[in-house]
Amino acid sequence: MSSPLPPPGQLPLPPLTALECATLDWREDATGEAPHSTRYEDVYFSRHDGRAETEHVFIQHNHLPERLAAWQEARPFTIGETGFGTGLNMLCAWSCFERHAPASARLHLVSTEKHPLTRDDLERALAAWPDFRHKAAVLVAQWPEPVSGVHRLILDERVTLDLHLGDSTERLSRLEGRVDAWFLDGFAPARNPDMWQPALFEAMAAHSHPGATFATFTCAGFVKRGLKAAGFAWEKVPGFGRKREMLRGHIVTLPADISRHTTPWFIPPASCPARHVAVIGAGLAGTSMAEALARRGVSVTLLDRQAPGAGASGNRQGALYVKLAAETNLQSRVYLAGLLHTRRWLARLDPARELWQDCGVLQLAQTDKEARRQAAFTDAHRLPPGVVEGIDADTAGTRAGTPLSRGGLDYPHAGWVRPAALCQRLAATAGVHFRQGEVTALAKRGTGWQLTLADGDMLMADQVVVATAWQAPQLAPLAWLPLQPIRGQVSEVRVPAEAPTLSRVVCAGGYAPPAVDGVQCFGATFAPNETGTELREADHTANLAELERTLPAHVSALASAGVDWNPSRMNGRAALRAATPDKTPYAGPAPDAERWLCDYAHLAKDARHIPATPGRHHPGLWISAGHGSRGLASAPLCAELIASRLCNEPLPLERELIDHLHPGRRLIADLVRGKHG
Repeated sequence: MSSPLPPPGQLPLPPLTALECATLDWREDATGEAPHSTRYEDVYFSRHDGRAETEHVFIQHNHLPERLAAWQEARPFTIGETGFGTGLNMLCAWSCFERHAPASARLHLVSTEKHPLTRDDLERALAAWPDFRHKAAVLVAQWPEPVSGVHRLILDERVTLDLHLGDSTERLSRLEGRVDAWFLDGFAPARNPDMWQPALFEAMAAHSHPGATFATFTCAGFVKRGLKAAGFAWEKVPGFGRKREMLRGHIVTLPADISRHTTPWFIPPASCPARHVAVIGAGLAGTSMAEALARRGVSVTLLDRQAPGAGASGNRQGALYVKLAAETNLQSRVYLAGLLHTRRWLARLDPARELWQDCGVLQLAQTDKEARRQAAFTDAHRLPPGVVEGIDADTAGTRAGTPLSRGGLDYPHAGWVRPAALCQRLAATAGVHFRQGEVTALAKRGTGWQLTLADGDMLMADQVVVATAWQAPQLAPLAWLPLQPIRGQVSEVRVPAEAPTLSRVVCAGGYAPPAVDGVQCFGATFAPNETGTELREADHTANLAELERTLPAHVSALASAGVDWNPSRMNGRAALRAATPDKTPYAGPAPDAERWLCDYAHLAKDARHIPATPGRHHPGLWISAGHGSRGLASAPLCAELIASRLCNEPLPLERELIDHLHPGRRLIADLVRGKHG
């Protein structure tokens, strides 16, 4: 027997790497061909009738039809599963939800998988059930690369699936959320003993809502003992097919939550009503936040002093890219998760690709030092080539569509986005009401918030999300928040229709996407603490010099096609982005800074002495800011994170990454460093 896992904060995160996909044999059964795992020498579902087995074991013995029919809570009904396999169990649960749940209900599925199927094998396995054709197609279209971590799939407006790829026990130990019904699945205990351990049952108990049920096909003695020891009551009931008995049961004793006993400041605030939420700021952070809330049925008022996409999110084109550290760190994990999430989110939001293109992003190594760093990165991470791969100069030039003297890292499914148009599309989401106006004051009133506008009007909301980039500290509750304005200017030149174009976004000191609408964009400058937004010829000159260093052959080819490279005649746009001191965004609840500085003052003297006081927050006040130049990769996932917390549903990141994004992290870091007296 294994010993219980320590809390996630004391357990090192596993390497950020590709997982080994399942290897299958295909064998004939009563319903046609069925997948068989060569790794575990076991079947994915009953050869007698896999779907009937799922309905009997997991659907009926968790009483899902009756429970879903009676579901009236605002939060989603949540199902947790150990072993996603072919996805058959989750498709059956989705179908049950559609048949029985009221129209106001939502369903959240959480499933772990250590060896995911390939996309082709998944599609082949689910073809056995033609009436699931549409659901299977939605799942297959969003199927993630086999990268360890959490992958959120929005299956439809009411159904969300979080795939936690990795070891089931380790994944569930890092889950931030609770479950109403467990599908305790996976290959048979004799075939897969690493999964069926006491620590798994303890993780299930720790992430159960009161009254949570479970069902499993096995009756193994150590499974019964492990479930009982973790706080579950169980009973034997008739099994399916040739299996005489199975287990079902429910949680009796919920364990104490010790997940943050070493970081009590990150204990989440109590839930507040969320009927009407005001989102301040209509850039990418604010509009993606508004869309995430409206998709959950929340009424949203979106406020901006100008218009959606008028600020730093208003450029013609923006690069969907990340720059990952050579050694795995929390920031890299956040940004990689965000990159993968944004691509799925855009594909669902705009399948016609009118607002974006996944043409790929090439991150060039311009120096030997950078080349060594990139080589260290690929050696350390071994991510799938569908996510990122190191390539040489010849391959890079072929993929970029212009000769290059150096190679780099290629992200084949990243690309570029029309951020202004995207913000406008998001602001037009049903349930979002846009109101032009500058919010000058924010004050708690009763159970809600009062917003005062520059014209004297006032607005009440249950909760508020501040997404005003570097200007967030202008609102009194956030005056302590460290954010830095950074001026950036993008340059533009007209290009003839017959001129050569890039086939990838190329990033180095700046970025250059493929030309669109007869315009080649390139840039951008980086000027910390400057707040002017007028166009400057000197910045055009700097952008051109950077482009010539990065893509000399492309600049020359465009000149030969008649492009005017004179900086005095260039167009462009200057805007202000916001950066945090550690270059990771702020996304989460707003701390009551004065209380934190008082409650945790002792950390300045002895950081090992941690008080048990939970972090005090401003009830119903949230922050999404500091996304800098990588907001396309971070803002949509941060919006999902906040919306999930606000609506009391499982979160789309591991607990360590959620804490890494918390707006109060800087308060604690400064206290430990003695920077707050």
